[in-house]
Amino acid sequence: MFQSFDATSNPAQGPHRLAGLRDVMQGEGVNGFLVPRADRHQGEYVAPCDERLAWLTGFTGSAGFAAVLADKAAVFIDGRYRVQVRVQMADVFTPVHWPETGLADWLTDALPQGGVIGYDPWLHTVEEIAGLTKPLTAAGISLRATDNLVDRIWTDRPDRPTAPFFAHPMELTGEAHGAKRSRLTAGADKGAWVITLPDSIAWLLNIRGADIARNPVPQAFAILHHDGTVDLFAPVAKVADLRDHLRPEVTVRDDFDAALAALPGPVRLDPKSCPQAVRDLVKVEVIETQDPCILPKARKTEVEIAGARAAQLRDGAAMVRFLAWLDAEAPTGQLTEIAVVEALEGFRRATNALRDISFETICGAGAHGAIVHYRVTRDTDAPVRPGELLLVDSGGQYVDGTTDITRTVIVGDPLAEHCDRYTRVMQGMIAVSRAQFPRGVAGQHLDALARFPLWVAGLDYDHGTGHGVGSYLSVHEGPAGLSRRSTTPLEPGMILSNEPGYYREGAYGIRIENLMVVTPAPAGPDARDMLAFETLTHVPLDRRLIDAGLLSRAERDWIDRYHADTLHRIAPLVEGAARDWLLAACAPL
Repeated sequence: MFQSFDATSNPAQGPHRLAGLRDVMQGEGVNGFLVPRADRHQGEYVAPCDERLAWLTGFTGSAGFAAVLADKAAVFIDGRYRVQVRVQMADVFTPVHWPETGLADWLTDALPQGGVIGYDPWLHTVEEIAGLTKPLTAAGISLRATDNLVDRIWTDRPDRPTAPFFAHPMELTGEAHGAKRSRLTAGADKGAWVITLPDSIAWLLNIRGADIARNPVPQAFAILHHDGTVDLFAPVAKVADLRDHLRPEVTVRDDFDAALAALPGPVRLDPKSCPQAVRDLVKVEVIETQDPCILPKARKTEVEIAGARAAQLRDGAAMVRFLAWLDAEAPTGQLTEIAVVEALEGFRRATNALRDISFETICGAGAHGAIVHYRVTRDTDAPVRPGELLLVDSGGQYVDGTTDITRTVIVGDPLAEHCDRYTRVMQGMIAVSRAQFPRGVAGQHLDALARFPLWVAGLDYDHGTGHGVGSYLSVHEGPAGLSRRSTTPLEPGMILSNEPGYYREGAYGIRIENLMVVTPAPAGPDARDMLAFETLTHVPLDRRLIDAGLLSRAERDWIDRYHADTLHRIAPLVEGAARDWLLAACAPL
């Protein structure tokens, strides 16, 4: 299987490792050290050799950071991880709610007499360090770049990934990398762009890799010159099979530091993703600007959108087979979370097209469903009990598209509270799905649509409503999203998730997720340029959890149309018991 169920961290080791880091800090002459969940490339996911935050603290979430002082050690986490962090960490670490409490404010309170904070400049972005420097300086606290102090005590640190890169053909991208390079540099007469994000380099050069589990990205750096040529910095052995694909305009090198120091100006870099160490190495004029690949990558080509539709149908059929199996097996009370995850991956593997899962499957039975990014291990494996909700958030990596879907189902008979909360979450998902909006609207303007049915009942959820999704790339892709922090205007071709939820700690969790692509919509009466969403995911909702009394006529009609469309698209792809289940699941309300 792609997914394993081994526990990857041990809270019991936290106190010893924390003491070791403090000894190194004292020898280095610093009062504190910052430990982010980041690598030199600043992608969301990291290789095992870069899991410093998890190794030190036990916390394995995909976002967060630690600040270690001589007498305090805090781990900063957002709303997705506030339950998980308490389970995974020893009590020598204190969880801090972020962004409600900022790092600079916490350090100022913790070091009233001032001090020196060490940090690894490869693991913090230009924007991060700039945002910390001014308030800390005012408080008498200075930042000092050092080598990584955690690495000094991590004696059994895993080796770096060595898998080779491979080409992603134009039949799946819709645009050759030469055309991309020319498009991005059109009009430039001098200078270069430094690109550090692996998925940006993958998109730009139409290559993929296996350096990060679940994300087919190549760990590399690149310099895009004004004439459209590229210097690609990666181990030569990893690129040996790509010389014909890359062509002479792309030169493979292994001297990134020296190349940065020798660049003529101006040098353009993205302060949101570029490591501070890169900025420090550049000796000429620097222009801070957005990574040139970010927006073009998010605007999928017609070929990529067609691939996404095909991948979603293939994945939808696997999900229907899985849900039919689950409905038959779960009432026996013999299933556990691990059995469910194993079965789901088996149905995806049976497509003979699965390259990987797109993230570790989240399968939370009962109270585990309230842990937003719960990952089952052999130590936590829980039974799937009748009368409880089961939340399954999963996805697949296929060469023509990346999928991400969440369905929450009831085993046996639901409680009235289950139905009320499920229906409100579903109403929010429907509201976003039905939205039409003027060009220029960003995700932050639509986020409230998903929350309103919960808000009127005094409820909410502590995560964004949706994120961008890559094309056989990262399942979480910027810059667009659906959240209060999503300021990038939505544009045709962007693929987003739509996943409101509700979580009652210690009892259950509910999340419903479909993927959508932004499309042009018919102009309004005043000829305003409008956009809308096309739903890509076609898998039935659990009708047993729908409280029809809460629904408007428009919401009922949307559900019936969605199920009719799902039946039309998926029925030809399944057979036998799965097809019978699909017919019943898609019946009108």
